[in-house]
Amino acid sequence: MELRTADFDFALPEALIAQEPARPRDAARLLVVDDALRDMAVRDLPALLQPGDLMVVNDTQVIPARLVAFRGEARIEVMLNRAEGGGVWHALLRNSRRLRAGDVLRIPGSAVTARVLEAPEGGAARLDFGGDDAALAEALAAVGEIPLPPYIARPDGPRATDSADYQTAFASKPGAVAAPTASLHFTPELLAALAARGVQRAELTLHVGAGTFLPLRAENPREHRLHAEWGEVTPEAAAAINLARAEGRRIIAVGTTALRLLEAAATGEHAVPVRPFRGLTEIFLLPGHRFTTADLLMTNFHLPKSTLLMLVSAFAGTARMRAAYAHAVAAGYRFFSYGDSSLLTLTGAAR
Repeated sequence: MELRTADFDFALPEALIAQEPARPRDAARLLVVDDALRDMAVRDLPALLQPGDLMVVNDTQVIPARLVAFRGEARIEVMLNRAEGGGVWHALLRNSRRLRAGDVLRIPGSAVTARVLEAPEGGAARLDFGGDDAALAEALAAVGEIPLPPYIARPDGPRATDSADYQTAFASKPGAVAAPTASLHFTPELLAALAARGVQRAELTLHVGAGTFLPLRAENPREHRLHAEWGEVTPEAAAAINLARAEGRRIIAVGTTALRLLEAAATGEHAVPVRPFRGLTEIFLLPGHRFTTADLLMTNFHLPKSTLLMLVSAFAGTARMRAAYAHAVAAGYRFFSYGDSSLLTLTGAAR
């Protein structure tokens, strides 16, 4: 299948880019996309799901990953991207052209320092913060900032409310630098209603990296390479997912991050769709991919020409998603991380 990045472009009025979440969270709108388009609300989710359905959610927790560091008098902006173990982090850097291996960065307001392990390449480098993870976590809590996406305007830095707003109800495993935004819509009341409906839940972990915000510059999407992200599907989660499939129950991926990790752990077998998984994934889901792990996808509205718009087009069909996004724009849906949501049915062509 021939793909062009330009085919995934659309006009989006700037006024539709959400700058704060709906309050309460489950008051956000929900566009149901199957054979037709239906305008609903996230709080309608229990009525849209069935007893025995299994929601698969991402339990990653966003860390205050944006730091200001200094080498001498030179100010360097640091965005932690992925933990590599032993206090070493892959990081994205600004104003880093003169950094060399062995340079030490100090972080004002903290006793923690970072040693540059190799000269930055493409604005990225590996930094060694030492082996004391607790000390680094304490430093991040004291001087780090929640790394909001660039389209959320905060000229004076994140607001006090963003630290809670940009964290999901399932967040328990620290390590992400971006939220799995489909899960931002869940409230205790909605979760109680889903449980009362008989909807079950399994949790997996994908630590979303800063690469999720990088633009796709290649004209041919197949030439684009995603940054690696760390994920885990535990044996218990895999067993719950495989049991649901064996019993003919539907699997709902809550968010593109959950779906990407499910497909990374896929076996290709319908009866046993996933295996336990722990490690890095660079999986890039494009139209033409055959999905074996989910029947429905709950997801927010994504950026033009983005890898995530290509993913939802692969899942629900490109023509269907074009129509859905045109409807969402015309109907004034709110877009991106703090915006509204959608519930997509897997197209027959992607099975």
